Amino acid sequence: MVYLKNFLELGISETFNHTLRENGITEATPIQEKAIPVILSGKDIIGQAKTGTGKTLAFVLPILEKINPESSDVQALIVAPTRELALQITTEIKKMLVQREDINVLAIYGGQDVAQQLRKLKGNTHIVVATPGRLLDHIRRETIDLSNLSTIVLDEADQMLYFGFLYDIEDILDETPGSKQTMLFSATMPKDIKKLAKRYMDEPQMIQVQSEEVTVDTIEQRVIETTDRAKPDALRFVMDRDQPFLAVIFCRTKVRASKLYDNLKGLGYNCAELHGDIPQAKRERVMKSFREAKIQYLIATDVAARGLDVDGVTHVFNFDIPEDVESYIHRIGRTGRAGGSGLAITFVAAKDEKHLEEIEKTLGAPIQREIIEQPKIKRVDENGKPVPKPAPKKSGQYRQRDSREGSKSESRRDSRNGSRSDSRNSSRNENNRSFNKPSNKKGSTKQGQQRRGR
Repeated sequence: MVYLKNFLELGISETFNHTLRENGITEATPIQEKAIPVILSGKDIIGQAKTGTGKTLAFVLPILEKINPESSDVQALIVAPTRELALQITTEIKKMLVQREDINVLAIYGGQDVAQQLRKLKGNTHIVVATPGRLLDHIRRETIDLSNLSTIVLDEADQMLYFGFLYDIEDILDETPGSKQTMLFSATMPKDIKKLAKRYMDEPQMIQVQSEEVTVDTIEQRVIETTDRAKPDALRFVMDRDQPFLAVIFCRTKVRASKLYDNLKGLGYNCAELHGDIPQAKRERVMKSFREAKIQYLIATDVAARGLDVDGVTHVFNFDIPEDVESYIHRIGRTGRAGGSGLAITFVAAKDEKHLEEIEKTLGAPIQREIIEQPKIKRVDENGKPVPKPAPKKSGQYRQRDSREGSKSESRRDSRNGSRSDSRNSSRNENNRSFNKPSNKKGSTKQGQQRRGR
């Protein structure tokens, strides 16, 4: 059994230890155990850890220990790729400040009232949590003063790279003091992240949590082999069978997420979509409703779900298999949280087998296959009542086609007897009566007759 240290041993004060215990946190996770003493010593660090490992508290607790509440300066800056993650970090900080009301934190992101942000920035704000775009806007307006900044954190740096924020991050770092402590956290280490670290960090200490330290022991994993066409039916069958309390359904793209949302919403499921095309205000309403269990199914893309931390998620459905192992672990980590159990089901088509093999190789074991028999699923209206299948069309056009068939036979017989000209005139007249649209293309009527006569 691995001994996990408590936070007092790591150098965290009793004030924050008491708050941690009040929140049910008594032992440090591996990333916290490794990172907290190094951060408290003032060194730059690069932390390679995935979401769900406790990395937020790993940098938040040392930052809070070093804040001087008597100063009105912005002393710590945390930059996150999405508004959702920025709000999540801010919430975590506020949880730790129930006994330290002398420390103030402010979240800055797009979609907020700028005037309200300006008023708060003029007050005593010690910690700012921001997205790159809005932060850079304040820097250029000179409405935020970072001249006395002592700590900066770049959280989920690989995702900021994915969003195209690399140049924004460089501009932000250029506006901060050279003597600050810099921390960079990332699930993966692309070469551009390494270049960024080399340019802006002072002999950073690498802290890494290996994949095997990210536990998925409390999550039951299954694979359902299907086809792309049959995926929606297979998903709905499992949803109806398992009746999840809360579930996240992951799609590879915004288009697929939106299409699946329309499908499930039309069938009466209590669901919402979360992706980059959803306006920020609506995204916040969706997340609030999901946390309050007013929405049962959240259909999301990987990027939109970054930082998604909701207790009570019982199921994760990978409607589309992720293309890398890190995303798979991040996805299924949305369930089985806080010591609870969870179920992750991945729908796999033949073209997905390569990605599945990579995931199983990293996990060190095959994922259990599940075979399901899919019943016919009936369409329902907004009140949940079955919608009858539409009857086949019986328009006059079909009866006219029958009459044309007879005319065509007669026309052919006439043409064989040398009455080709009369046949064409008769066909044109019949065609005009049937469609009320004369043909302007030479020979088109004859070609149409030949096609219909096959």
